[in-house]
Amino acid sequence: MATTTDVIRRQIKKGGDRIWRLSDFPDRPGAAVAQALSRLVKAGLLCRAGKGLYYRPRATAFGPSIPSSAQMQAALGKHVKVFPSGTAAGSFLGLSTQMPAKRVVSTTRQSVPRQLIGKDTIVHTRRPEKWKHLADTEACFLELLRDRASTSELSPEETVARCTAYLLKPGVFHKLRPVVTHEPPRVRAMFGALCADAGIVASKLVSLHKSLNPLSRFDFGVFKVLRSAKHWQSK
Repeated sequence: MATTTDVIRRQIKKGGDRIWRLSDFPDRPGAAVAQALSRLVKAGLLCRAGKGLYYRPRATAFGPSIPSSAQMQAALGKHVKVFPSGTAAGSFLGLSTQMPAKRVVSTTRQSVPRQLIGKDTIVHTRRPEKWKHLADTEACFLELLRDRASTSELSPEETVARCTAYLLKPGVFHKLRPVVTHEPPRVRAMFGALCADAGIVASKLVSLHKSLNPLSRFDFGVFKVLRSAKHWQSK
């Protein structure tokens, strides 16, 4: 008769590279499942990805695989959001075709399990709590502003055109506007300048402009070509 470990080993091998929990084996006693999973970790079939989480990696040219963004987000749960950042944010928005040498992510948390996201992953922590309600595209847009669009492979003019077009999509401005108030001043300034160039009604931007210290000047990076850049205190 096959042991619990044998049954679980066969199921995991059929499942491919994915994340497993104790609850994935409801027809077996919890203690027996936990013991079997621990044995499979020692045997090298699984990696421990966090409390109660196990990952079966596959071999790649760069070493064992790590969970995909979708797998990682599913494992972390709806209360812990992790977003693409750096070059990945530019790629997500269609501004870059570069493949980052290292995964870069951002999160609202102070930390995320290294076993789950990969030991070499660069993590930007403590993004504003308001980010928890953002979709990946919206968070990537804010990441792009934080990086002054330095990851864009397009010309400054094309980058601005893509960004202003994105802001004019239904619901985007109204979703981002209250979140931006929690961003650093230079991000608020670039966002305001982009909205102004996009033709968003000036009255909707008054409070945002008033939130900036009138004596401050900000490095807009790529966004310095905006027509409204000087009004929004670009250097």
